[in-house]
Amino acid sequence: MPHADLTVHALTQSDHAAWDAFVVDCPQATFFHRAAWQGLMEDVFGHRTHFLFARRAGQIVAVLPLAEVHSRLFGHSLTSLPFCVYGGIVGDPDAVPLLEAEAERIALARGVQHLEYRNLTPRHTDWPRQDLYVTFRKAIDPDVEANLAAIPRKQRAMVRKGIKNGLVSQIDPDVERFFALYADNVRRHGTPALPKRFFAALMTAFGDDCQVQTVTGPDGKLLSSVLSFYFRDEVLPYYAGDDLAARALAANDFKYWALMQHACERGARLFDYGRSKIGTGPYSFKKNWGFEPQPLSYEYRLYKRDAVPQNNPMNPKYRAFIALWKRLPLPVANALGPFIVRNLG
Repeated sequence: MPHADLTVHALTQSDHAAWDAFVVDCPQATFFHRAAWQGLMEDVFGHRTHFLFARRAGQIVAVLPLAEVHSRLFGHSLTSLPFCVYGGIVGDPDAVPLLEAEAERIALARGVQHLEYRNLTPRHTDWPRQDLYVTFRKAIDPDVEANLAAIPRKQRAMVRKGIKNGLVSQIDPDVERFFALYADNVRRHGTPALPKRFFAALMTAFGDDCQVQTVTGPDGKLLSSVLSFYFRDEVLPYYAGDDLAARALAANDFKYWALMQHACERGARLFDYGRSKIGTGPYSFKKNWGFEPQPLSYEYRLYKRDAVPQNNPMNPKYRAFIALWKRLPLPVANALGPFIVRNLG
């Protein structure tokens, strides 16, 4: 019988250490494959999870983290992994068919409309796919000044403007200053904010591998902040927010340079600027830093859908909602946002 030495299991608390040890050692694994995401999905968002792994001779050889999102507004899906830019199966090629078969069994048993894998590289080229997103990843030189010199001239001028303006970057012990900037920022863009407790839970779950860096003016005024993840030798700035005054002072530009400098000194050798939608402002901003877009392979197994879902702000049907959300008072937006965004992922 093929693969008779392989068995498939559901992750339990007692397996977390072995799962994470595998993830650290697996070249294809990412920060978003870490076991702590299971608790975050369940405890913060209330999503049912199906974290699967394959074992051979007592050792984990492949993993697949899945979470189920069930929403009247946005449908019923099984995704690897909501709120994460990368996912999908990683590990021993012999184990992949077994994990995929189990994922399909769960998808059919749960009656989801689609199964989604968020891969860095293609796996099922014949499946429907989402071509909206790209990622930006670039090596960090061990020499801090070499990294500054590598930034294209116009963008480097913006970084130097921030330095000239006397901006200050600090590592924060909590998410308070970050959340104030983030929540106001996303409301201005017409997007519901994730709950503050999610960001606090990230810092608790990942410890030193989750860090908030905040930029202030010389007078102490809050200008810009970013919450980043660290994984192996990578830094991943993931959530960010800016005050309206940040643009004139080049605080956003200075923030990412300060993060790159700090990450370099910490030993990071790859800067992952993260996912952006093609043709948007963030896409152009990252290109201005000299980063080249790399397509993401978001692959879908459709069961009760005729097409890939478009639950994102680029969808024209959300224009009226976005316009309304921008006008909400911030306390109202922060109160309502978590109930909506928990189902977007």
